[in-house]
Amino acid sequence: MLLVVAYALPGFWGREPWKSADVAAFGYMAELARGGDWWQPALLGTAPDFPALLPYWLGALAIEALSPVLAPDVAVRLPFLALLLLALLASWHAIFHLARSPGAQPVAFAFGGEASPPDYARAMADAGLLALIACLGLAQFSHETTPALAQLAFTATILYGAAALPYQRTRSLGASAAGLLGLALSGAPHLALAFGLSGAAVWWVHATRHAPVRMACLPLAGIALASYGVAAALDALHWNLGWPGAGAQPWDGIARTLVWFTWPAGPVALWSLWRWRGHWRQPHLALPLVSAAIALTSAMFTAAIERSLLLALPALAALAAFALPTLRRSLAALIDWFTLLFFSGCAFVIWVIWIAMQTGVPAKPAANVARLAPGFEHDFSWALLLPALLASLLWAWLVAWRVGRHRAAIWKSMVLPAGGATLCWLLLMTLWLPLLDHARSHRQLLDQLAQLTQRNGCIEVQALARGQIAALRHVGQFELQKHSAEGRCGWLLLGVGTPADREFALARDPLQWTPVPMNARVESREAVRLLRRVPAAP
Repeated sequence: MLLVVAYALPGFWGREPWKSADVAAFGYMAELARGGDWWQPALLGTAPDFPALLPYWLGALAIEALSPVLAPDVAVRLPFLALLLLALLASWHAIFHLARSPGAQPVAFAFGGEASPPDYARAMADAGLLALIACLGLAQFSHETTPALAQLAFTATILYGAAALPYQRTRSLGASAAGLLGLALSGAPHLALAFGLSGAAVWWVHATRHAPVRMACLPLAGIALASYGVAAALDALHWNLGWPGAGAQPWDGIARTLVWFTWPAGPVALWSLWRWRGHWRQPHLALPLVSAAIALTSAMFTAAIERSLLLALPALAALAAFALPTLRRSLAALIDWFTLLFFSGCAFVIWVIWIAMQTGVPAKPAANVARLAPGFEHDFSWALLLPALLASLLWAWLVAWRVGRHRAAIWKSMVLPAGGATLCWLLLMTLWLPLLDHARSHRQLLDQLAQLTQRNGCIEVQALARGQIAALRHVGQFELQKHSAEGRCGWLLLGVGTPADREFALARDPLQWTPVPMNARVESREAVRLLRRVPAAP
C-alpha cells in the first residue's frame, strides 16, 4: 500500500497542466464547469478528438465541487487520482481471483505444507500489482487528466469482473456493468463490447459442467451489448483507425514502443505463455490473454499507440505474475541485476543533473540544461528535496533486503522493478518538477502574452492547437474569440506554419493588423504569431 501511494501521488500535485493532451482535456472539463453543453463538450466551438463524455464529466464535477477551495487545474486531478487507484486495486483483485482457479494452483506437496489457495492467490496478486507498477509506459500517462486513464481504470475493472464470475457472481456482474459502461462512455465503446463478449465466451467454453457460471455469461454479454447501445444513443461511437506500419508509426517504431512501454511485464508475459503453452484454455490464462490481444490489436490500428497500449498493461501484468513460479533462478537473477543497474543508474543521473542545476557543477550537465531549457531558473525547495532523499534511502534499503538472506517470496523478482520505477518517477516529480514544468507547460507563452497585451481586450485565435486554446482560456484566463471578419478584438494569435497562417499572411491588410515582436524562443517553441489591430484611420 505504501508503494502504491508513493507511486500514485507524485505527478498529481505541484505542477501545471502539461502539453498537450493533459491541458486540452482540462480545458474541456473547465468549459463544462463554466456552463458548456454536457452532452457535446466543446472548447471554443471545437469538439475533442473522440467523444469521451464520462472523464470530462468527472473533471467538471470536481471543479464545481472544489473550486472555492482548490484551483480548477488541481481539483480535476482528484477524480483521476481515484481512477489510478481504482486501476491498481481492480488489477490486484482480478489477479487474485484468477490465481484462485484450480488450474492456477501449484501441485500439492507429498507431505503437505504448501500454501493455502487464498494465501497463494494473494501472493500472486501482489506479484501482478508489482509487475503493473514496474511497467515503464504506465508512469506518465497514468498521471494525466485524460480519458486514457479512465479507460485504463475501467479496463482493469472489467478484467476483475470477468475473473470473479465463478466466485462472486453478483459483485462480478456489478463490477462488469460499471466497467463496461464506464469504458463505453470514456471513448472506447468498441473495446468495451469486445472485452465483455470475449469474457463471456471464455467462461461459456470453460464452464461446461458449471451451469450457474455458464448462465452468468448471458447477463455479462447482455451488459456489454447494452453499454454499446448506450454509447450509440449518446452519439459516442467513434472510429479513429489506420493501417499499422503506415504514417507516423512505422513497424520499427511500433516494435520499439511495444518493448519499452510494456517492460518488464511484456517480456515476462511472453515467458509465461511459453511455460504454460499447454494450458492456454484455462481461465487464469485465457482471460488476460484475450484481453491483452484485444488491446494490443486495437493499439496497432490507432495513431495514439502509447495511450492505447495502456489498456493492455493489467492483462500483461496478470500473465507476468503467473510466470514467476516457473522462473529459473538464473533468469530471476538476471532480472534483478539488470533492474538494479538500470534504475540505480537512472536515479544517479537525475541526482547529478539536479546538483548541476543547483551549483553549476558538473559544468557539462548544467550547460546541457541551459541549452535545452533556455530561460529556466531553478530555485531550491526543501519540500521537493526531502521526499527525494527519503525515496533514495528506501531504495538502498530495498536493494539490501533483496540481496540479503531471508525467506523467499514468490513476488521477489518484481520487487526491484516496481521499486525502481517508483523511485525514478518520484525523483522526476520532485527534483526535476520545476524543470519539467518549464519545458512541458505553456507558462512562458502565457506570461509573454500577459506582458505584451497588458490584458487589454480580448484575443482572437486562429489555427491554434486545442491545448494552446485551453491554456490561454482556462490557465491564463484570457478572453478568447475565434477569428472572423466580424471580430472586434484588439489582438490576434495565429498558429505559425498552418494553412490559415499562410493564407492570412497573403491576404491581411497591413493597415488593420501589425505584427507584435515576441520573445523569439517562445514564438518558435509555441509556433504562434501575435498581431495587434490597428485602428482604422478616420
